[in-house]
Amino acid sequence: MAAQNNAPLPDGLEIAGYRIVKKIASGGFSIVYLAYDSDGVAVAIKEYLPSSLALRREGELVPSVAKAHLPVFRIGLKCFFEEGRALARISHPNVVSVLNFFRAHDTVYMVMAYESGHSLQEHIQRQRARGSKVGEAFIRTIFTQVVKGLREVHANKLLHLDLKPANIYLRTDGTPMLLDFGAARQTVNTDMPTLTPMYTPGFAPPELYAKTGLGPWTDIYSIGAAMFACMVGSPPQPADQRKAEDKMASHFDKLQGQYSPALLQLVRWCLAVEPLERPQSLFAVQKVLQASAPPALPAPPPPGMLDKLRGLVGRLGGSAARAKAGPDTLV
Repeated sequence: MAAQNNAPLPDGLEIAGYRIVKKIASGGFSIVYLAYDSDGVAVAIKEYLPSSLALRREGELVPSVAKAHLPVFRIGLKCFFEEGRALARISHPNVVSVLNFFRAHDTVYMVMAYESGHSLQEHIQRQRARGSKVGEAFIRTIFTQVVKGLREVHANKLLHLDLKPANIYLRTDGTPMLLDFGAARQTVNTDMPTLTPMYTPGFAPPELYAKTGLGPWTDIYSIGAAMFACMVGSPPQPADQRKAEDKMASHFDKLQGQYSPALLQLVRWCLAVEPLERPQSLFAVQKVLQASAPPALPAPPPPGMLDKLRGLVGRLGGSAARAKAGPDTLV
C-alpha cells in the first residue's frame, strides 16, 4: 500500500460534534483518527483521502485535488460514502460497527466504534518473536468467527477485497473484528474513470490484479492467505508470480505434521489460483473450520506391575482403600 503523505487533521480539532485526539493509522487511501464524541465516548474516524489524488499541506483542512483527478476522486468519494452507509446496516460482533458518516472539508468521514486490542498481524509477529507458531485451535477459532462476519458482509452485497491479518482486529477478549474494507477502492462502472485497486501482494487473488470476475471467492482466497500467514509468519507467494511459476507446494510440504491434514487442505483449497477451484461459499469454509481437528495424543504406555497392583487394591478395598491411599495411588 502506498504511503499517506498528506498532513493529518490537527489534534484537538472539532468536527461534526467530534474532537480529534490524534492520528492512529494511515495508508495510501485514508487516515484514521482517535476522537471523542460529545458524550466523551472514544470513536475511530476514517477520512477519505487518497494520496495519489488529493494533497493536503500542514495547517490546511481542505485537500486540493487537481482538475484532472477530480472525476476519479469523486467516484471514490461516492463509493466510500455508499460503503459507509452499507456497513452501518450491518450489526455483527465480528464486523466493525459504523456509527455515523458525514461530509466535511470537501471529503467524507466514517465514524466507527473504537475498541482496545491489536491486529492479528501483531499477534503473529509476537508469536514468531517468542519462537512459537500460531496454533491450530487458535486459527480455527479466530477464522470461524471471521468467516461468520464475512458471511454477513456478503449477505449485504459487499465484498471486503483487502482481507489480511493487518485488517483483522483482535479485541482484548480475543474475539476478531473485520476492519478496513476495500470495496470503495474499486471501479464502479467500466465506462467511467477508475480507481486503482489497492491490494496487498500475497493476500490478493489473480482476479483482483485483473480487476474482473470479483465475487465471494475473491475474499475466500484472502481468507486462505491470512490462515497461511498465521502458519508461516509471512504471506503466500504473490498471485501474479504463481501464474508464472507456482512454488506453494514446497511451503505446504514443510507444514506437514505441524497442522492437521484437514486444515492444510482447506488452506490449499482457498488458495487455488483459479476462482472456480476454490470454495464457492463461505459456508463451505466454515464447515471445515468448525470440524474438530483430531487431537494428537500420545498412545498410553502398557500397564506395569505397579499399575496392576494399584488397580487390584482399588477394586478390593473400595472406598476405604481410597480414603487411606497415598498421593501416588490411582483412583
